[in-house]
Amino acid sequence: MNKVGYKSISLAGTSQQFTGVEEHQALPDTGETDADLLDAYSRAVVRVVESVGPSVVSVVVGKTLHGRRGEQMGAGSGVIVAPEGYIMTNNHVVQGAGKIEIRTADGIALPARLAGADPATDLAVLRAATGGLPCARFGDSGALSVGQLVIAIGNPLGFDSTVSTGVLSALGRAFRSRDGRLIENIIQHTAPMNPGNSGGPLVDSHGRVIGINTAIIPMAQGICFSIPSNTAAWVLPQLVADGRVRRGYLGIAGQARMLERPLIQALGLPGNQAVEVVSVSRASPAGRAGIRPGDLIIAIDDTCVTCVDDLHRFLTAWPIAEPVTLTLIRGRQRVTLPIIPAEAVAPLAP
Repeated sequence: MNKVGYKSISLAGTSQQFTGVEEHQALPDTGETDADLLDAYSRAVVRVVESVGPSVVSVVVGKTLHGRRGEQMGAGSGVIVAPEGYIMTNNHVVQGAGKIEIRTADGIALPARLAGADPATDLAVLRAATGGLPCARFGDSGALSVGQLVIAIGNPLGFDSTVSTGVLSALGRAFRSRDGRLIENIIQHTAPMNPGNSGGPLVDSHGRVIGINTAIIPMAQGICFSIPSNTAAWVLPQLVADGRVRRGYLGIAGQARMLERPLIQALGLPGNQAVEVVSVSRASPAGRAGIRPGDLIIAIDDTCVTCVDDLHRFLTAWPIAEPVTLTLIRGRQRVTLPIIPAEAVAPLAP
């Protein structure tokens, strides 16, 4: 009889037996002591701070108080991403700012202006009135691994050049930006952050920026979030060139709707959910294409649509003014309509 806590497994054709407890393998012994590992950890953090620290700035903003005299001061962090004075931060740090100033790691205060902002990813780019600044470089956030060392540098609660460390807790998280769009592939980590860290860099052990710190969960410990560097690297040149990220829109308000099983079977639909059109702007691409309230959108250019986020995701990547085909259900009939997405000039529905 097996002892309690052990599970005996017999391999077919053999008389070998293995116990689940005894066969668990430990990590190979590298010969390094805990002191060696801690020393290597400390050296890695020191190298990163020496390399990236000079490119991290404090962002001080003055926001006009509506209906009252004076300004409300706010603060956040940023990271210099080009020696010509371009600084990346969070959109929510500088949104509504009447005056912006950056303070470098060596204490120099410089005026700055907003070069571009993208509320949909909560990213913004500032331009400081100087050049020759030390800058950080982006890493590949698509190559990250859960458990790896991460380092956050910023100015929490006004304490300049504060360093905190942790590990990557999870990848592929998602949450809503302030304009309602879904930000995907968010990095979750445990490097402690506080108000004022927003806009500062999250860095790997090689000194590469892998994220822009953006949010914490109040009253929680070790649950912090960063916009991935691949998203930042995609947004950056568009904000520098145009001041905004160009996205297409259709001009509808919609909501997810479950489809009835008989309808799914009758039309041979691949999914059980669609986007119901609630309203249509008459002068929009959707209005011109003949889309009506009550239509159920099931696909756009052969891409399955089950929620409004699917439309946002598609329109972000699709070239503006390039025709596309919408597949929808009207009544109990499948209908296809050509539509030409236009550029969204403000936060709009899809």
